[in-house]
Amino acid sequence: MKVEKVIPILRIFDYKKAIEFYVDWLGFKIVWEHTFEEHAPVYMEVEKDGITLHLSEHHGDGTPGTRVFIWCTGLKEYHKELIDKKYKYNRPGFDKAFYGAWAVQVDDPFGNKLIFNEKVEEAEE
Repeated sequence: MKVEKVIPILRIFDYKKAIEFYVDWLGFKIVWEHTFEEHAPVYMEVEKDGITLHLSEHHGDGTPGTRVFIWCTGLKEYHKELIDKKYKYNRPGFDKAFYGAWAVQVDDPFGNKLIFNEKVEEAEE
């Protein structure tokens, strides 16, 4: 087996709040979205810098409180970008984790958590 990509499905409850958080604040782009009919729940794919997430309003698609662990680089700059946007509902810290990484955790409006991590270089310790 060779894995091409893993895509977490996160449960959302409000389309506008999801867009405000994932697109406007975190900087994801909507790749596509789908509803079966007008006023039906939305299912969408968002992407940013190689991270792909599926966001779903459908009952049974994911459990609120899911954590997504993301390894990345450039975390200090991304953290500054997030803080500079002055998002009303989230001001994440920039913390050193026990596993030898810098970590920035953001909690979405639906209880899901994205944890961005960058390995700490020895010179930074």
